[in-house]
Parts: sequence; C-alpha cells; structure tokens
Amino acid sequence: MRRHWTLFAFLLLTAYTPGAAEAQLEISSRASSIRIGGRSQAQYSVSSVPGADNDFFFRRVRLLADITVNDFVSARIQPDFAGGKAALQDTYIRLAFSSAFRLSVGQFKRAYDLFEMSSSTDLSLIERDARIEGVSSCAGVGSVCSYSRLTESLGFAGRDQGVRFEGNSGRVSYQATITNGTGVNVADENDAKSYSARFTVGPAVDVRMSGQVALHDYRCDCDERTDRAKGWGADIEIGGWRDGFLLMGAVTGGDNWKVLDVENHAATFLAAQVVASYFHAIDSGRLSGIEPLLRVSLGDPDTGADSNGATVITPGLMLYLGGKNKIGANLDLYSPRAGESELSFKVQTFLYF
Repeated sequence: MRRHWTLFAFLLLTAYTPGAAEAQLEISSRASSIRIGGRSQAQYSVSSVPGADNDFFFRRVRLLADITVNDFVSARIQPDFAGGKAALQDTYIRLAFSSAFRLSVGQFKRAYDLFEMSSSTDLSLIERDARIEGVSSCAGVGSVCSYSRLTESLGFAGRDQGVRFEGNSGRVSYQATITNGTGVNVADENDAKSYSARFTVGPAVDVRMSGQVALHDYRCDCDERTDRAKGWGADIEIGGWRDGFLLMGAVTGGDNWKVLDVENHAATFLAAQVVASYFHAIDSGRLSGIEPLLRVSLGDPDTGADSNGATVITPGLMLYLGGKNKIGANLDLYSPRAGESELSFKVQTFLYF
C-alpha cells in the first residue's frame, strides 16, 4: 500500500509541470521524422459494494510514436504498460491517397461509437463504462448496464485489428473498418470478419452529427457456428474540448449476442447516454481551468425481458493544470431496475506529454 501511495503522489506532483509535460519531442530517424509523446493516468477507486477492491493503480501508461515518412506514408505505435504488462494499442501504418481517402492497416478503434473514439486525454469521464467494483449484474456483458459497457463488451466499439478507410470533404467525413472482431491483440477465431461504418456531417460550426452501423461476427457457443450481430447508432456533439459548453449525446441498439433465447437467437439491447460539461478558463499560477460535468446513461441489455435495465448518473469535476494535464473526480451512481443501487468514487490524475 505504501508503494501505491508513493506512485500516486509522484503522478500528482508531475501533473503540476504543465509547460514541460505538454512539450513533445521530435527526432529524425533513418527515413522519417518521429514525434514522441505519451500519457500516464493514475487512479484511486472505491465502491459501496462490501468486500470490493479499494485500490490505487495505473489506469494507463502509454508511450506514443507518430512516424512520418513523407506526405503519403505515416504510422503510429502506441504501447501501454499499465498493470506491469506491455500491450499494443493504436499501432498502424497509414497511406494518405488524398484528404478524401486514407487507408490504415493495423490496430485501431472501430468506426462506431462517439465516446469510444474520443480520446481519454480529452474526455472528462474517468471510466467510459462507469464500472463499479463488485457489480457484475448486466445480462451478458457483466459489470453495470451502461452505454459504453454494452458497445464495448459486444464488440461494436473499441480497438481491433484490420483495415480502416477514412476521409473528409468540407464538413462531411466518414470512417469504415474491416476487422477480425476479436479485439485488442487477439488473433481471429474464424474466417469471418466484422464491419463497421460511421458517417459524420457538421451542419453548423461546433455541431457534429453522426450515424453508424456495424456487423460483428462471433462464434456461437450453442453449436459453434459463426453468426453476425447487427448494431446501429446515432450521436451528436455540440461544442469543443476545453472551450466552454460541450454536449455529447448518443443512442445505440442492436443484437446482444451474449444473451440467447430458447431458439438461440440474440436478444436486443438498447442504450443511450448524454454527457454535458462546461470548461471555465482560469488564469492563475497553478490552475488553467475548471470543468464540472454530468453524465446520464441508460442501458437495457435485453428489451424483451422485464427489469434488467439500469441507469447511471455521474457528477464530476476536472481541475486543469495546463493543456490536457488535469486532476478529476467522478461519482458513478448505479441504479438497476431490480436489485440494490451502488456507487463508485474515482479520482484520477491525467499526465499528458
């Protein structure tokens, strides 16, 4: 425990060096320029569930290398060392044929969910899925029934290996991915692939509206056949990061392939989430801004069953120390339709360099 306190205190102190932390190193290699950066996020989390973990830990410890060979070829390598184990995150090579068509090969986020595709260095939510230690009651996906828990655990959102197509023209942009469907650093388990596509339009300044669809391949344990689950969603984003008011709202639904009926058909899930925050700039020696936030997340893992959905409400506060360096707290309040309500309090430092 003393070691955890020492590490957490170190991260807290390093967050008070915003000028140095924001500076990124740029070097030259044999055939390219390389921009080096990274992030480190230390968290303390405790829940109301008796006997649940009450712990300090590193949530993310990532180094980032953005490599530019020329205007056509670039790449990214991002390992994560949280938990004392190295694991690749975003790792890909990208070919920029034009602004309207870019091709990436490697590991990256699937083209689906607004909240998943937003970086943890920007989000003021400490945990996208509002996890609460000791709670594992959501049908099929465990943990709590929240928007991001459903999209992540059902394989519609999150990182995967494959190819990505993307581009933009004016206020219109798109992304499409073809991936293994098995997630981060995991080999494919069958010959099928997963597909997702996301289309975004900006009807006005600081307003972005998107729609997305997905087909996720999975191996059914019932008879070891390969099947595909359908997913759909729509979202809106109003405002910008660290620039006054920001509203993010989304709805998603589809097949919960981890819950099967008597005929081995997937259940239908539905989820929605709204996050509102307001960044107020502060010109002081130590604080550069303060940002209160509120999340409301609704999740129903099986719309055909009664009393298995839930609501998550998350009030929170972020204190900015310069750029993306900050310290924040979230209180996740979980209220299922059936069962006991629980809560989790989380504090996290965000070091960005």
